Amino acid sequence: MHVLEAGERGHPAVLLLHGFPELAYSWRKVMPALGAAGFHVVAPDQRGYGETTGWDGRYDASLDSFRMLNLVEDAAQLLRRLEIDRVHVVGHNFGSPVAAYCAMTRPELFRSVVLMSAPFGGQPIGARDRQMHDELARRGRKHYQWYYSTPEADRDMRECTQGLHAFLRAYYHYKSGDWSGNKPFCLERWSAAELEKLPTYYVMELDKTMAQTVVAYLPPQASAWLTEEELGIYADAFKRTGFQGGLQWYRCATSAEHSAALRAATRDRTIDVPATFIAGAADWGVYQKPGEFERMQDRACTDFRGCHLVPGAGHWVQQEQPERTTQLLLDFLNEVRGRSPN
Repeated sequence: MHVLEAGERGHPAVLLLHGFPELAYSWRKVMPALGAAGFHVVAPDQRGYGETTGWDGRYDASLDSFRMLNLVEDAAQLLRRLEIDRVHVVGHNFGSPVAAYCAMTRPELFRSVVLMSAPFGGQPIGARDRQMHDELARRGRKHYQWYYSTPEADRDMRECTQGLHAFLRAYYHYKSGDWSGNKPFCLERWSAAELEKLPTYYVMELDKTMAQTVVAYLPPQASAWLTEEELGIYADAFKRTGFQGGLQWYRCATSAEHSAALRAATRDRTIDVPATFIAGAADWGVYQKPGEFERMQDRACTDFRGCHLVPGAGHWVQQEQPERTTQLLLDFLNEVRGRSPN
């Protein structure tokens, strides 16, 4: 498992878990400040990503190693190898549910949790009403997670007409605070009529790939928070590995079988360690699964310390607004440790 580190070993540890389509590199703007504040910061390329090896990226490969509780075990074994006994865990995007299940199932190891951009309500998406997809199709739409679960999704993105670099630029821009159309609001229920209100990066047009979906949103120039050089790190990584490693996570998430097994293994469990939530104020990820945001605060987390929606950021909050994100992380970590955030 490839990892980035900041701070000194032996200091209180913080584990940072990235999402899709990202890398450990996505934490580059917050790691130095966390390390300077007295923490040992560890950010791995998770299974299926970057320079981490030992995973099978074929579509027809077994999904067992990509199941959620095995991703939790990946994190636990990494900490064991680093001789870290307890850790604060932070997860962004798809890293958020991994962090949540870490805290839920291994509280003796994960002493607190920060969920970012993806609320955790305790209900796997694959366990939700699947008839909704038929209704979405009748409306000319489809859900991105089920698209990501198809055999063609990896090739559609990796070999897209506009090229991988341009695809990622448009994808990151479309979901960021830079796109003026990101004005999220609560949806009433998990239904086609409500879900079709989401932007097309979440509920896509039925006849389009993800690359075709985002091509119209390619900005005329690089963003201030993601330079061409920085974007090149991502483009080079996914050119080398493809996207299928990360897409295997979605295949597990949308599988009714895998979702049922996860629910059975964690039934009636809650997150009982201190928890908080951070996202961009322009992040539709907060509301893409109706009810999750509320269940996270009311039921899933029994020691919930608050939500923070950061102005000037969309989905990539730790990259778009790293200083504010870092301060929120430090405020929470110091509160949990009982220290003054001076």
